[in-house]
Amino acid sequence: MEPSSGRPVDYQVSVTVIEARQLVGLNMDPMVSVEIGEDKKYTSMKESTNCPYYNEYFVFDFHVPPDVMFDKILKLSVIHSKNLLRSGTLVGTFKLDVGTIYSQPEHQFYHKWALLSDPDDITAGCKGYIKCDVAVVAKGDTIKTPHKANESDEDDIEGNLLIPEGVPAERQWARYYLKIYRAEGLPRMNTSIMANVKKAFIGENKDLIDPYVQVQFAGQKGKTSVQKSCYEPIWNEQIVFTEMFPPLCKRMKLQIRDSDKVNDVALGTHFLDLRKISNDGDKGFLPTLGPAWVNMYGSTRTYTLMDEYQELNEGLGEGVSFRARLLISLGVEILDTSSPDISCSTDVQMEGVPNISEAATGKVEEFFLFGAFLEATMVDRKIGDKPINFEVTIGYYGNEIDGVAKPKTKGKKRGGDGDEEETELIHNSSEEEVDDDGDLTSVATTPPMKPVITDRNYFHLPYFERKPCIYIKSWWQDQRRRLYNANIIDNIADKLEDGLNDVQEIIKTEKAYPERRLRGVLEELSQGCSQFLSLANKDQNQSGRTKLDRERLKLCLSEVETIGQQAKAMRSQVKKSTVRDKLKLAQNFLSRMRFLADEPQHSVPDVFIWMISNGKRVAYARVPSKDILFSGTDEERGKDCGKVKTIFLRIPGKKGFGPAGWTVQSKIEIYLWLGLNKQRKDYLNGLPNGFEENRLSKGPGLPMSPPISLTYMMKQIFQLRVHMYQARSLFAADSTGLSDPFARVFFSTQSQVTEVLAETLCPTWDQLLVFENVELFGEASELRDDPPIIVIELYDQDTVGKADFMGRTFAKPVVKMADEHYGPPRFPPQLEYYQIYRGNCTAGEMLAAFELLQIGPNGKADLPPIDGPTDMDRGPILPVPLGIRPVLSKYRIEVLFCLRDLKRVNLAQVDRPRVDIECAGKGVQSALIPNYKKNPNFSTLVKWFEVDLPENELLHPPLNIRVVDCRAFGRYTLVGSIAVTSLRKFIYRGADKQANNFSNTEEIIVVSLDTEPAYKKMETVVKLDSCSDAVVKVEDDDKDGKGKKKKRKKGDEPEEEELDESMLDWWSKYFASIETLTEALKAQEAALSDSEDKDDMDIADGGDIKPDDSPVKGTKRGKGKKEKKRPAADPFEKRKPKLDELKVYPKELESEFDNFEDWLHSFNLFRGKGGDDDDQNVLDEDRIVGKFKGSLCMYKVSDDMARDMSFDSNMGMFQNIPHNDPINVLVRIYVIRATDLHPADINGKADPYIAIKLGKSEIKDKENYISKQLNPLFGKSFDVEATFPMDSTLTVSIYDWDLVGTDDLIGETKLDLENRFYSKHRATCGITRSYAIHGYNVWRDPMKPTQILAKLCKDGKLDGPHYGPGGRVKVENRVFMAPTEIEDENGLKKQTDDHLALTVLNHWEEIPRVGCKLVPEHVETRPLLHPDKPGIEQGRIELWVDMFPKDMTAPGPALDISPRKPKKFELRVIIWNTDEVVLEDDDIFTGEKSSDIFVRGWLKGQQEDKQDTDVHYHSITGEGNFNWRFVYPFDYLMAEEKIVISKKESMFAWDETEYKIPARLNLQVWDADHFSADDFLGAIELDLNRFPRGAKTSKQCTIEMVTNEAEMPTVSIFKQKRIKGWWPFVARNEEDEFELTGKVEAELHLLTGEEAEKSPVGEGRNEPEPLEKPNRPDIALLWFLIPFKAVKHLMCDQYRWLTIKLLAALLLLAILGLFLYNMPGYMVKKMLGA
Repeated sequence: MEPSSGRPVDYQVSVTVIEARQLVGLNMDPMVSVEIGEDKKYTSMKESTNCPYYNEYFVFDFHVPPDVMFDKILKLSVIHSKNLLRSGTLVGTFKLDVGTIYSQPEHQFYHKWALLSDPDDITAGCKGYIKCDVAVVAKGDTIKTPHKANESDEDDIEGNLLIPEGVPAERQWARYYLKIYRAEGLPRMNTSIMANVKKAFIGENKDLIDPYVQVQFAGQKGKTSVQKSCYEPIWNEQIVFTEMFPPLCKRMKLQIRDSDKVNDVALGTHFLDLRKISNDGDKGFLPTLGPAWVNMYGSTRTYTLMDEYQELNEGLGEGVSFRARLLISLGVEILDTSSPDISCSTDVQMEGVPNISEAATGKVEEFFLFGAFLEATMVDRKIGDKPINFEVTIGYYGNEIDGVAKPKTKGKKRGGDGDEEETELIHNSSEEEVDDDGDLTSVATTPPMKPVITDRNYFHLPYFERKPCIYIKSWWQDQRRRLYNANIIDNIADKLEDGLNDVQEIIKTEKAYPERRLRGVLEELSQGCSQFLSLANKDQNQSGRTKLDRERLKLCLSEVETIGQQAKAMRSQVKKSTVRDKLKLAQNFLSRMRFLADEPQHSVPDVFIWMISNGKRVAYARVPSKDILFSGTDEERGKDCGKVKTIFLRIPGKKGFGPAGWTVQSKIEIYLWLGLNKQRKDYLNGLPNGFEENRLSKGPGLPMSPPISLTYMMKQIFQLRVHMYQARSLFAADSTGLSDPFARVFFSTQSQVTEVLAETLCPTWDQLLVFENVELFGEASELRDDPPIIVIELYDQDTVGKADFMGRTFAKPVVKMADEHYGPPRFPPQLEYYQIYRGNCTAGEMLAAFELLQIGPNGKADLPPIDGPTDMDRGPILPVPLGIRPVLSKYRIEVLFCLRDLKRVNLAQVDRPRVDIECAGKGVQSALIPNYKKNPNFSTLVKWFEVDLPENELLHPPLNIRVVDCRAFGRYTLVGSIAVTSLRKFIYRGADKQANNFSNTEEIIVVSLDTEPAYKKMETVVKLDSCSDAVVKVEDDDKDGKGKKKKRKKGDEPEEEELDESMLDWWSKYFASIETLTEALKAQEAALSDSEDKDDMDIADGGDIKPDDSPVKGTKRGKGKKEKKRPAADPFEKRKPKLDELKVYPKELESEFDNFEDWLHSFNLFRGKGGDDDDQNVLDEDRIVGKFKGSLCMYKVSDDMARDMSFDSNMGMFQNIPHNDPINVLVRIYVIRATDLHPADINGKADPYIAIKLGKSEIKDKENYISKQLNPLFGKSFDVEATFPMDSTLTVSIYDWDLVGTDDLIGETKLDLENRFYSKHRATCGITRSYAIHGYNVWRDPMKPTQILAKLCKDGKLDGPHYGPGGRVKVENRVFMAPTEIEDENGLKKQTDDHLALTVLNHWEEIPRVGCKLVPEHVETRPLLHPDKPGIEQGRIELWVDMFPKDMTAPGPALDISPRKPKKFELRVIIWNTDEVVLEDDDIFTGEKSSDIFVRGWLKGQQEDKQDTDVHYHSITGEGNFNWRFVYPFDYLMAEEKIVISKKESMFAWDETEYKIPARLNLQVWDADHFSADDFLGAIELDLNRFPRGAKTSKQCTIEMVTNEAEMPTVSIFKQKRIKGWWPFVARNEEDEFELTGKVEAELHLLTGEEAEKSPVGEGRNEPEPLEKPNRPDIALLWFLIPFKAVKHLMCDQYRWLTIKLLAALLLLAILGLFLYNMPGYMVKKMLGA
């Protein structure tokens, strides 16, 4: 992830959301949203579940620059009950940036769990997990999908979290405080449109810029306030982000922006990489920075309305000028979320902070920059007619536009040492700026000058003796220590890099003793490291040191120390055998050093050099200030300080990419020196000697000012000899696919051209170019050690128009001074290969030598004579002289021809092609093919020619192959061409004498027919060498013969059920093999990680490291490992049932058997121009016009070439090649499945079907498309007839079926069948592991193993096979043993030798001389590609191909691999009772707690078919009695452990979609309410394959059964069939912990579909087989009695005394009332006395 150019690249991000678990919330309807940048996609919604299963695949396509891509944030969130009307509530989110994914191994996270947290409440903890796969693919990356493993091992959530290596699983919340103090040096402009209008009207240009700072981090944005109209804004504000720590987002983006009513513009951008300002080691530190200044670079500081380089200000591409610097500091504080006063939200906050003192960032010092331009050549001719000058700037000093008076005077006052400066009074001179107190501050530009012509393309500036200089004074905080430390580390790293490149070169050119050089390099490294330790600790008490400085110093010291120690330890272990491994480890040191050298806190800004043509800025170069910084200590000095350096100027911005940026704008030789003004005395020391300084006129007695130009008195005259021998694999610049190359050589101000060679990509110029009278300035001895560089550019000559640029390379000549002798070891120089670059990509190599000879006092007489073969016919062109040109000897090259797949050329069919082969000027033509359509083979297969080639194999010229089409009237058209660069692999080295005299001893190799792979036994045998005797006794476990089952002894751990042969089918074999593959891959990973750990340990211990040679190759090691991983002693280990397996290749078959090019090599023929892309890694697919298939064989011609008797002289070295008449073949293609297809429809799915094309025949299996599926299982075979060689390429494509419109291609894969058919690996029909004539493992080939073996022995001229008694067979001198009986369908035993023959075939690679691995029965996985998106995988397809020649017996019927039909099952769940259910309702009157319990159940994915029991009303104890039966029919795939559901996705769906869902039973307990919604009380989910055994009683049933599931004994309903027991119901409480909310007694009973039909049962308590009614308290009259009960309760229990008191009062009242009522009557009676 280097900060790359701003060029957009294709990216594809694919996210698979598999499932979510442990979501917090009750009875929710969750969906997952996946968001990248602005793009958002949603999964479907799952109802009432906390662990939804989605398995949905999303693909996002981007076309953006890498920087933009890697800063995008991927956000996964779970949303609860979202629908059309409401947006849903957010449960939790997970964020990480795309760069983190891309930096993972394989650019992906596979089957990992993302931990969700709530952004609005940081105290909440984990909100659940989402299991997903995330992958990022850039153009040209391949993604290896790990094979789908079983679900069980990924259920360990904590161990599989979605976080990069080394990040702790428990991430905490943290606050990131970014303080922004102030900025200075902002460009003087205002880009807004309003400002320009204002300026036009008012005519004034006051500070028209309103800056603010915007910060982006982890998907959040914060910004400071806007400071109106000021160039030196002071903010003193801090922006606070709250985010997890460590964050999964690597960079913080700071941007100074200009606020504007119309649109805000970025003024400059800086990225803070958090990895560089923190360290996660034991003694590590949290991210911290500053307070320090950071420099921002971007577009030029010119004042324009439309800024063409605006992107550069956004941080895309390399900035071309200084924009501003910003004073910031960053701190991180880990939050303690338990403390009460913490705010919960994660919104960005902005607060003020106090001002910071001036001295906090260091003391301001005066710096002095001096530069001298010694030469300016190769000025592009477009600007050659205008005067040119150069401008140098450092920060905002030296820039003409800025008129920088302000910072300077400020600098003066800050600087404080005004005394000496004031004395330097100067006469005012016109072109220089003069400071207020008369000090000459800077001369930043050279005087303009008109260029002079060099040659057709380039000009140069006529500096000759007089070299212009510039100098600038500037004021910066003195933070040199940072740069010094970086320089020391860089110097060590540079030396290390050079050394490692040397070692690689030695290994590549096969020179002797690479290990000695590597030891030297490591020695140098450990010395450098110890030097750093002594130097880095200086200047400790300097002002302005920040926490980061101290921590980084500690880090660098400890890291450099360990690197030094490890290098020292490693040095002693370097041996010839381990050089390559050690080299890898040393590369690792290099990247660690480079990481340390990158200093995150800037100090002095970089220096920019601009070439200005007629006032317009044309091209620039950027020199990091640390590279030219002076120090008294050598190690600390910048690598280019005080040295003459060659710099190529580039076009700024976007225009610099692509062809426009390849031409050099100008090449300058410049001397630069930067240091403190105090250290100025030696700033001229590094210049070439012999000059006088020219200064501005000074008053007498005043101190010296720096020179403005230098005049050289000394010059040396040289002659340069350039020996251009040849070039190879150049760029194709013409439409024919060839070029007419010539080379142009530049040295100093001269240039010369080689001759043009027509129509070739591999020119051999063999030409000597002599440059006479080259004048170089400076001392001779300096020039000898460091001569100027030579630039060689290659062009393609065009008849009209200018020559096309094809690439360039640089070289340094070998220098001979006049007084040196011309002789070994340095002279004559050796020819060397120089890599040619075209833009960023390589474009061939050039073989040349360069010598620079000084012309002494006697003139040219002293030079060595130019003696070469003088060819009169080449006229004035000199060939390369004898001592330098390679020694040649005679070789014979034999060629075997054939052509394939030719496309049309200029719209005409190719009908009569011919092949021309040429090497080093000699060549041969093939015969003409009279009619390409009828038979594309040549009549004579082999031809040869003799040619003189260099003895040194590395210097061999390439071999050119061209195909021409002979048209009528003697016209020829070039069809295509290819250059074979490396001929080394075709050199025929005679068979070793040793190999033929095999002694006559016999080796017996035993392979017992143990159907588990018997590789472990074999490993001991493979290593027998050809001369030893070895007899190993036969073992055969299965004494009863293969078919019979072993009796199971009683008391054994019940084994997995024995396999029933009739049950097995091809899929059983396939799934068993996939399991084996996953185990092998896991073992391989484990072994790799072991070996890595071991490497680290070994370095520390100084032991010897022997990592594995290679990833698992073939089956042998993989299985061997697997066997080893199994402890043999464990008797209870579940033995895998014995199944015959096939080999599943996770890649193409070709890659396993090197493209089947054992005798036929394929070369693609190209035509047309090469692509102009920078990324040449994408092959120019469109340029391929066909294939040349053939083989080459070259050998030295000598007189004593012994001829073998069986040699056919016409065929040369190519013996027993198959005849080339057309042959008819039946091709049978088996397509098993496709995975991870790219979605083709809007709904994010596809409806895939298979299409097959071979020659003229095309099959489209459109009717059988698979609806809405990205991982379709096809399980189909197709038969196609073909005729080789006409139809040799098979294309298998997958299309997306559409109801309307045409079907879209998803992806396709192409197989070359011909190579397979003729290959000695015998790829026609894979050989199985064991031989059977019926059943699932039936032998498919029409030839029996015995016939195949006999044929192989005959072709290979081997002695054998001899079948002997006792089941042995002898081939050549190897003996194999195996059983000899076979059972037919009826169980009868027959004698056969086929087992024996098959055993030999399976071990054919051990046969001496002709042995090679034969293709086993296999399934290959091929990537699907789409022509419009080259290099990006669109999915993968698993298939295999059988081929049967028609002239042999016909093969049997195709294997039936149609997908297994899911089996019908019926699950019956009886809910007997519940207990201890939480009581939810309060009785209104009585207040007593009760619940109206019912239980609901469904199978996952079939929510619609949920079933409820009846309600048990008014349970006061939490007990419920139900005796209720649920019945769930379902379709189930045993092998995949998934339920298959077919249903329509929506009302509008055209057809049903098939889903596969893990078999899980959900049970929930509810409280029924009459008027409001029912209340959810608790749930349990049982995975029917692995769930805890139910408890015997309610007492023994605990919450442990859910929380601690891993340690409970589990059962599978598919094995047990019937289980009864108690299980707990759980729900989460407010604290998010599980709590027990009830227990259920249930009985699960599983029946197959047939059994269920035979014994049907009713749902609920219905017939048939009704369950009895539960014994519940009688509640028939309950509603009637309840009021009385309530009254009784009130009166008798709760309010007893109150009732008594009330009754007494009532009595009293009644008495009183009666009294009042009756009294008047009585009174009257009494009174009247009646």
